[in-house]
Amino acid sequence: MAWWQGEVAAPAVPAPRVGDEPELVLAAQAGDPRAAHRLGKLCAQRGDRTAARHWWERAAAAGNVDSAYNLGVWHEKHGTLEEAVAWYERAAGLGDVEAAVNLATLLLEQRGDLASARAWFERAARSGSRAAARRLALICEDAGELPAARQWHRRAAAEGDHASAHDLGFLAYAAGDEAEAARCWEHATRGGHADSAYHLGLLLQARRDPEGAEAYYRLAATSEHPGAASKLGGIALSRGDVRTARAWYERAANAGRPADQRMAGYVCVELGDPAGAGHWFGRAAAAGDPGSAYGFALLLIAEYGDLASGRHWLRVAAQAGHHHAAVELGGLLSAAGEYAEAQRWLSDPPPPGWDRVTEPELAARAELAAAATGRRGGVPLAVPELSELLGTWDLVTRPLRDHSGVVRWLVEHSGLHASAIEHFASVRGTLLRPGSSPWPSQGEVEHVLETARDLRRRLGVR
Repeated sequence: MAWWQGEVAAPAVPAPRVGDEPELVLAAQAGDPRAAHRLGKLCAQRGDRTAARHWWERAAAAGNVDSAYNLGVWHEKHGTLEEAVAWYERAAGLGDVEAAVNLATLLLEQRGDLASARAWFERAARSGSRAAARRLALICEDAGELPAARQWHRRAAAEGDHASAHDLGFLAYAAGDEAEAARCWEHATRGGHADSAYHLGLLLQARRDPEGAEAYYRLAATSEHPGAASKLGGIALSRGDVRTARAWYERAANAGRPADQRMAGYVCVELGDPAGAGHWFGRAAAAGDPGSAYGFALLLIAEYGDLASGRHWLRVAAQAGHHHAAVELGGLLSAAGEYAEAQRWLSDPPPPGWDRVTEPELAARAELAAAATGRRGGVPLAVPELSELLGTWDLVTRPLRDHSGVVRWLVEHSGLHASAIEHFASVRGTLLRPGSSPWPSQGEVEHVLETARDLRRRLGVR
């Protein structure tokens, strides 16, 4: 219950003791609302819901706000929605902030009355409710009212809501304000918000500060953030520390991430541990990862001489579009005299995939874009596709010293239409400079990805 400036709060009512009951009954029957409220609490503690309701109704009728709130809770659990709304509305109208939040939640989630719910959330938020400020911020986000959403997220974050600080960081990032995004994620990180530490690490990586990025990945990893563990695995591997890389990748792999299970399999191969490699390749292959199915097949053939199982997993990988698996399978089938199927795989294998390591700052931008588009129930853009898109542009434009005429140069050397290259450049620019235009749709990404692959093919780069 809220008290306005200038009011003197009534003394807190102590919890009733069993010996108080006769005195409470007499006082409550005589019309004392505080006694009736205490008596209702005593009955509720004993499990007598009917008696609790009776005494709270008497207290509420006499103006006891806490009893009105308790009746809202009582009816929400044991009664009707209509009664719960009525009692919460009475308590909220008298200034009870928690009642206003509960009322708004019921109106929104049970009745779908967004307008009324929003009004009560705003009333509670302006009275200091952090939870109401956050709910209001999310409502504004869903309505596309981003300035208002930032205002309410900022208020909730200032009151210690780290999830709102994290969301505020993404709103700032999507608007192109990376300095504000960093401040918000730093604020939430100090409160122990692992996702904020991870995304701040990505932002620093994107801004070419690998040391700072690693520090924040380590902070996130202390809260068992699988993405941070994966990043630390990659950092260790780049330093040639394969044992440390294995430890990090296995931490990420244990969270059920197929790409990290695949990497754990590869580092186990490097360390001469075929059993460990088989474990991780097998788990990821069973989850549908074609790269792991390919690695598992090679392991089964090379380490265990199990041609039948190896062929099975090569076929699984090839059917999922893995180029090298198709070629390898075709070779094995030819050697076994199964020429018809071998010819099918060898004559028309799936096109080679993107198997280059994208520059760390570009990979970080891809992850940030995917996370930004996946918020609030959105469908995230695929990180591998964004990484391939950004990596392709980086690869095909490396021969240029002066990038001012890059579109014209690509058109001349590839034969692609200028509009296709310009669209590619536009989507790339949005990913690298958020806020310059809306995030691309999945359809746009797929269209530009075809352009990227066509560019690589025409320019003879893989």
